[in-house]
Amino acid sequence: MKLYSYWRSTTAYRVRIALNLKELNYTIVPVDLLKGEENAPDYVALNPSHSVPTLVFDDSTVLTQSMAILDWLDEAYPTPPLLPKGAIDRAKIRAAALTIATDIHPVNNLRVVAKLKSMGHSQEEAVAWMNDWMTRGFEAFEQLIRPDTPFCFGDTPNLADICLVPQLYNAYRWGCDLTPFKRLTEIEQRCLELEAFDLARPESQEDACQ
Repeated sequence: MKLYSYWRSTTAYRVRIALNLKELNYTIVPVDLLKGEENAPDYVALNPSHSVPTLVFDDSTVLTQSMAILDWLDEAYPTPPLLPKGAIDRAKIRAAALTIATDIHPVNNLRVVAKLKSMGHSQEEAVAWMNDWMTRGFEAFEQLIRPDTPFCFGDTPNLADICLVPQLYNAYRWGCDLTPFKRLTEIEQRCLELEAFDLARPESQEDACQ
């Protein structure tokens, strides 16, 4: 498999973690979002959303959108599971994960920030915008996860943890105050001690800082 990825993309980061947890072999194909490579015609033919990640199989099957890719991974490679078997438990974990994937990320991504600047907002205003939405999202996320487990919902990481860790990376990057979210940063540290998360870190990617 080939994963079209940008090192700082939180959505690509999610998929890298999951692929590592499933112990699957894949090759990273860098897409430099700062250079606009996501708008190249050849890439748009793969991903009409002009975004990462994109997962391409050896038979040329293409999957886009990180949450759809994560769903496919868990169905195609169920061990270790990203979601439990119980319908209620699955819904609760999805709700937490989607708080990040649909409430925080869409209003914080590079395209939105660029649009804000094109409308006359300063860098400082754009950063304040991102941090406001991250803070609101983390407040909700913390209320949705379990309060008494090593990871978000149990003794092992799942879909919620996979969404949390990349978003916290973005929070550090933009100076979001994480002081109120001690439980979340403690979970993050446990996750990053695992090889699957560690290898997926943005700074560990071949295209980092390019």
